[in-house]
Amino acid sequence: MTATDIHRSIDAIWRIESARLIAGLTRIVRDVGIAEDLAQDALVAALEQWPESGVPDNPGAWLMATAKHRAIDRLRRDKRVEPKHEALGHEAEARQAIAFQEAEVVLDDPIGDDLLRLVFISCHPILPSESRVALALRLLGGLKTDEIARAFLVPEPTIAQRIVRAKRTLAEAGIPFEVPRGDQLAARLPSVLEVLYLIFNEGYSATSGDTWVRPDLCEEALRLGRILAELLPGESEVHGLIALMEIQASRLRARSGPSGEPILLLDQNRSRWDRVLIHRGLAALQRAEKLDGEPGPYALQAALAACHARAATPEQTDWQRIVALYEALARIAPSPVVDLNRAVAVAMASGPTAGLELVDALATEPSLASYHLLPSVRGDLLEKLGRFDEARVEFERGVSLTGNVRERELLLERASRCAGRSSAKPSR
Repeated sequence: MTATDIHRSIDAIWRIESARLIAGLTRIVRDVGIAEDLAQDALVAALEQWPESGVPDNPGAWLMATAKHRAIDRLRRDKRVEPKHEALGHEAEARQAIAFQEAEVVLDDPIGDDLLRLVFISCHPILPSESRVALALRLLGGLKTDEIARAFLVPEPTIAQRIVRAKRTLAEAGIPFEVPRGDQLAARLPSVLEVLYLIFNEGYSATSGDTWVRPDLCEEALRLGRILAELLPGESEVHGLIALMEIQASRLRARSGPSGEPILLLDQNRSRWDRVLIHRGLAALQRAEKLDGEPGPYALQAALAACHARAATPEQTDWQRIVALYEALARIAPSPVVDLNRAVAVAMASGPTAGLELVDALATEPSLASYHLLPSVRGDLLEKLGRFDEARVEFERGVSLTGNVRERELLLERASRCAGRSSAKPSR
């Protein structure tokens, strides 16, 4: 295996193991900032050693062992720096030794999952809501700062500041590494659901990199969501989110071609959709609908996904119902992205001209200025109307805004197709 191959393997392993590594280290050191630093130290050690020694059989265990050794070294170094606190240092080291040896499942903990504990710490009410989600995406989703910025449609420095301040605030407050209970759990639930939702979305449609989907993130968000549903069986929006993720995950195999190229919804081979996941999703949606009279945002999005799941062919899709569901969603959770999705549904139900009118109304929306799907959607509608030159320009603008290699290739292909159709039109 070449050094390049090993570095690619390390990158892939890091994406899979980083969240568990940081979560486990947080349980040990009780500080998410230090835990992330230790995890990064272990990554650096892997980059230095594995090209020579090869990738170990259990890379996750190797990273954790290395990070634990760095944690012990750090504790001893801190003791030397502050000798006057020697007694406290001995006490702290004893506590750390117990933490290193403790079992994965803590007694009297209804969940016993480090990752879910880390979600709840990241979503502590001591943090501003936007900082909670940004921190959790960083720690659990393994997303880089620029990827989180694109997910929030805000500048990258803003996200960087939120993450730094959040870690500092948690450290200074000494937040315990545990799942809250009662009213405290309910208070953090909306942020936790948003975190799982955004992690899943990053797996479903990666904002950057050279892969269109990241199934590992989808699977992790689903796993944590299912645990949460067992913890809170009476919360309709928990089941709504589970329903949404199950149904969306059912399409993962059909979203990419043999070479990893993107396949859009209406072009997918629906026989490749996972019927078991669809069944689970529809059952979760039914539970959500029974628990509450008025569906919440996640239940509404699950109902939207269910419209596609129930249609055997694209032509059988109930686009009028989808438009109505987007209108309901816009009333309780308004956002420009919801408006853009509604415009797509209107185009399918009433024609591209009607959809384009709604898309054009979003052209001056500041939060969509760097959102690649706005020109992508506009290009699609212009292409359907035969306005190929304008469509090509929009697809090329989408290329300049996306950070995902596969998505860029798809938009370039569509721009090239429009250019070919434009030149083929007879001159007047």
